[in-house]
Amino acid sequence: MSHSMGPIAVVFGSNSPQEGDLDYDRARELGRLLAQAGYVLATGGYFGTMEAVSRGAKEAGGHVIGVTTSLFDAVRLHPNAYLDEEIKFPTLFQRLHHLVTMADAWVALPGGIGTLSEVTLTWSLLQVGEVKRQPFVLVGEMWRTTIRQFSNDSYVRPQYRELVRYADDVTQVIDLLK
Repeated sequence: MSHSMGPIAVVFGSNSPQEGDLDYDRARELGRLLAQAGYVLATGGYFGTMEAVSRGAKEAGGHVIGVTTSLFDAVRLHPNAYLDEEIKFPTLFQRLHHLVTMADAWVALPGGIGTLSEVTLTWSLLQVGEVKRQPFVLVGEMWRTTIRQFSNDSYVRPQYRELVRYADDVTQVIDLLK
C-alpha cells in the first residue's frame, strides 16, 4: 500500500529508548537510512524507538506517518514531534492491524511485549497470505534468539521461517529490503 510519496516501511520497536541511548541512536540511524533509500516511514507514532526513527527520517528529508490510538489519550500520551501525518484509531488492535497492512516492508528493532505482538502478527499474516509477501527484517540478536526458541521443524516449517530476514545491525537493513 504505497503512499503517494513512495513505498512505506513500517518500523516496530520499543517505547523505552531515550535520546542518548544506543538503541535510540540506532533507531535514528535506521530512520535516516530508510528515508535516504526513498521510503516513507510509518511507526506507532509515540516515543522511544518510534520517535528516534521518525526523527532520523525527518532529518534526512523523509516523510513520516504516525499510526496512533485514542486509547492512549487517557494517559496523556502525545504523538512525537517528527510526524508529517497522524492516523488515529480507537483501539490498539485497529492501530496494529493498520500498521501491518499498510506496509510495503516491515522492520523490527528490539522491543518488548508490544513489539513481539507486532512481529508475530506480521509473520502470521505473511504465513497465511493475508498480507502480500514483502520484506520483513528483524534487527539484532534478540530476534534471532527469540525466534529460534520456537522455530523448529515441529512448530514452524522451513518455508515460513524464510519469511523473515535477519540483520545484525541497522546498516544491513536497506540491502535486506531489496
